[in-house]
Formats: sequence, C-alpha cells, structure tokens
Amino acid sequence: MLTFLFSAVFCATYLSPILSHVEGTDFTEQDMSHYSYLEKAYPYDELRPLTCDGQDTWGSFSLTLIDALDTLLILGNHTEFQRVATLLQDTVDFDTDVNASVFETNIRVVGGLLSAHLLSKRAGMEVEEGWPCSGPLLRMAEDVARKLLPAFQTPTGMPYGTVNLLRGVNPGETPVTCTAGVGTFILEFSSLSRLTGDPVFENVARKALRALWRTRSDLGLVGNHIDVITSKWVAQDAGIGAGVDSYFEYLVKGAIMLQDEELLAMFHEFDKSIKNYTKFDDWYLWVQMHKGTVSMPVFQSLEAFWPGLQSLIGDISSATKTFHNYYSVWRQFGGLPEFYSIPQGYTVDKREGYPLRPELIESAMYLYKATGDPTFMQLGRDAVESIDRISRVNCGFATVKDVRDHKLDNRMESFFLAETIKYLYLLFDPENFLHNTGTEFELGGLQGDCILSAGGYVFNTEAHPLDPAALHCCSRYQSERRELQDTLISLSQPLRPAADQSEETQESITLKPGERRTARRLSCPTQPFSAKLAVMGQVFSDDS
Repeated sequence: MLTFLFSAVFCATYLSPILSHVEGTDFTEQDMSHYSYLEKAYPYDELRPLTCDGQDTWGSFSLTLIDALDTLLILGNHTEFQRVATLLQDTVDFDTDVNASVFETNIRVVGGLLSAHLLSKRAGMEVEEGWPCSGPLLRMAEDVARKLLPAFQTPTGMPYGTVNLLRGVNPGETPVTCTAGVGTFILEFSSLSRLTGDPVFENVARKALRALWRTRSDLGLVGNHIDVITSKWVAQDAGIGAGVDSYFEYLVKGAIMLQDEELLAMFHEFDKSIKNYTKFDDWYLWVQMHKGTVSMPVFQSLEAFWPGLQSLIGDISSATKTFHNYYSVWRQFGGLPEFYSIPQGYTVDKREGYPLRPELIESAMYLYKATGDPTFMQLGRDAVESIDRISRVNCGFATVKDVRDHKLDNRMESFFLAETIKYLYLLFDPENFLHNTGTEFELGGLQGDCILSAGGYVFNTEAHPLDPAALHCCSRYQSERRELQDTLISLSQPLRPAADQSEETQESITLKPGERRTARRLSCPTQPFSAKLAVMGQVFSDDS
C-alpha cells in the first residue's frame, strides 16, 4: 500500500524497533503515517518536522532518500529498500545547475549510493551479471562523483569546497577549504575506482591526502582551514573536531579497507602529536598548530567519534576513559551541545544546540562490540529515551536548538536517519549481518567466484557500510582484463625483421632500439578471496 510505503520509510519504522527493544512500546501503522519523509518532504532534501514540509539544503537531489536507503535494509525492511532504490533510479537527476558541497555530496550521496549498490543483492534486488562490478546504483555513484572531479583541478591537488554540478567550479569560488574537506575521499573514491576500473577517483583522493600530509607543522599537527591553491593555513587551530575529524578517520579506515600501510603510518604520526599537544586529562583541546598553546579549551560534539576510532586501532583503555568524559556531558543535558567549555563545565554561547548527531552513539557501538561492557549499552538506552522524549514531534524528530531548555528547531538532518538511528540499532542488534565474522557470505563477480558480504564492513563517515571484499573482487577482474588487453595489443604489434639479429631478439616497432619484447603471461585466479577483517585493531591479510 502506497500510504504504508510513505509512512514506513522515514522514520517511525527506524526508531520504533529500538523503542520496542528498550521500552516494550510499539507504533501502529496509523502512528507511522505522521512520521514520513516521503509523505511530507519528498522530493526535497530534508524534512522540516515542525511545519511538516520539506526544504533543500545540500544540493536538491532528495538527499534523505539517498542517505537513509541502506538503513532500511539494515533494519530488515527489504521491500522498502527495493522500492526506494527503484524510485531513486527513476527520479533523481544530477545534471542540475546547483552549487553543492564537495565534501557533503561525497559522504552522503556517493557513499550512500555505493553502500546501497553493494547491499542490493542482499535486499533481494535483481542484480546485473558481474555484480558488484556493475549496476545502476554504481553508475549513479560514478555519475555524481565525476561531477566532483573538477574541484580537484588545483595546483596542489587539494579540492575546492564547492562545485557546480553542471558547470564545474565557479570562477569566484573561494580557495579556502576545511581540512576534512580535503582528506575525506579515499574510502568512496577508491571504492569507485576498484569497482569500475577507472583509477582517476582513487588517484585524486590520494594526491589530496599526500598534499595535506606535507603541510603539517613542525609539531606534526594540521590546522582547520587551508588555501588549496597556495597550501597556506588560514585557520591554524589544531584538534580532532569540526573541520578536521574525518581526515583522521579516513586514514585509519582507508588503511583497513585498502590494506594500506602508508595511510596507517600517517595516522600513527598524527596520533603521537595529538596525544602530545592536545590531550589533557582524557579530553582533547584545540591548540595552535605551530606553538602547541591552547587556543580553545572546548569539547565539540563532533569529537565524540574519537573513542570509536581508537577502538579500531586497539587503544581500548584510552578510548574508554575519553568516552566516559563525553558521556558525562550527555547525562548533564540529555544530548551533546555542539560546544562544551571544559573549564566551566557548561555550554558555549551560541553553540548550545544538539542536531541529533550520531558520534557518541557510534563510539558506544564500537566499544560495546570490542569489550561487551554494558556501560556502552546504557548510553544507547539513554540516547533512545532522550531523543524520543525531547525531540519527537508530530512529523518526525526535530533538532534540539538548546540543550539547556530543550527548545526545538525546524530541521531533521539526513544524518539522523543515515547514522544516528543506524548506530543505535546496531548497538542493540548484535546478530545483525553487518556484525558478521565470516560465518555467512554470498558469491558474486563475473565468474561467480568472489566471496562477498562475509564481514569486515568499513563505515564511511556518514555510516554507509562498504564491503572490502567487493573492491578486491572487482579490482582483480579489472586488473586481469587490462592485463589481457595489454597482452593482446602487444602480440598484435608487427615485428620488424633485422638481418643481424636472431628471431628471438627481433624488435617491436613500439620499443626503443635495444629493448626486447617480453610477452606477459595471463594470470588465472585460482584462490578465492579471504575476507579481510579488522578486529580489535588487528588487520588480517590474505596470508594470515
């Protein structure tokens, strides 16, 4: 029934199973009709829950529809996943004259489409032959990512912050971009390159990462905003929060997903400097990147991802201590204010809001999975009760404008459905397929011999899970196809006879004098892929 589709997609379906688990409550279908992004806000980017209508925010391409699609499957709603995926393919058009954030479009749109593509077979959708190396959602992700590529055409390789989806970078575009806006592409762009066989995406992402790495100070720190033309730091505050956060996250997760030692080495160097200059009593402050002096003694809600990231590299003790500091702020207000003054133990003026961010819940999920400590489950319980009691309104869940008096704002960001609800559900659902440790899998690839969905999923910074096995499967196929093409081209080149040379040393017209043709051998896959899993900071490779 169409009404049920609209009501079930966003968002009572999301919170009700969690509420049922925690409180023993449930929603009726009539209740759900009040909680629909599709009914009240589609095709706009976001739902405005106080006025029960929609608004465009990040690009005018039904952002919530894309960003929350994989959440439907993770909560077990296969039918709605199929319907929404079909709706996206039929209605969303990226050939629009609109200025879009390169960073946000990548993590929410490219990441959301990639994740949905990789999960589509599990959702019961009919997939193309050769999936996951082809498919309509993958082509959509590639389409929008190509529209972001002009932003990377700078002297440094670091991207502009905004691009017009139809015309490229506007002539008057500012060259100043936040650090995260430079260093948060390696997961999505390397996935695209390895799934499609086009190296351009991974190449530009790596070039940006390396350019950013070269700008760190003598203390080993990076600032908050940089000029992508000159590589000069415009904002020199160093920390782990807003404007910087996902840069560090992608070094760790990129190292895990791609088995990349260079990325991990970069993070470990940063981690040493972060601990030396910004860490105080298990809090992380903001310091001047060249001097190490404290510039802002505040905790930002975006920093709450850090304990979860620490758990991925096995630093459980430090992660737990910092998590308890952040959890104490949550208990004080029933949510995390955007800025919290550590010396004063209170909110910072004009930064009192809580837009239903996921970061502390994300860390609770990782740490509970790593330790089994019920303290982290308790945070999840508190979060569900706080969100339901404070922000639930007639048409959805509203941003908390001020955590002191719980006044609300007329906005429900797409990350509430894409991240907050997802991490809460995964915290309370230890048997979810995303927690798979290799006991279940499916086959895919052109020859049907790739082991997929066996676990080891890596979440991008918008909580979109990516399967490293799919990247291995497709990159192996693309590599072998290129090898075959190169060999056939090489063998098809005519040889030029030489009287003073034996047949064995005849030269190809494509080679320089004195060089010999070396026929390349075709390689045939003989071994299935062994799933690479990240457990408690240890990354297992094929030969483990």
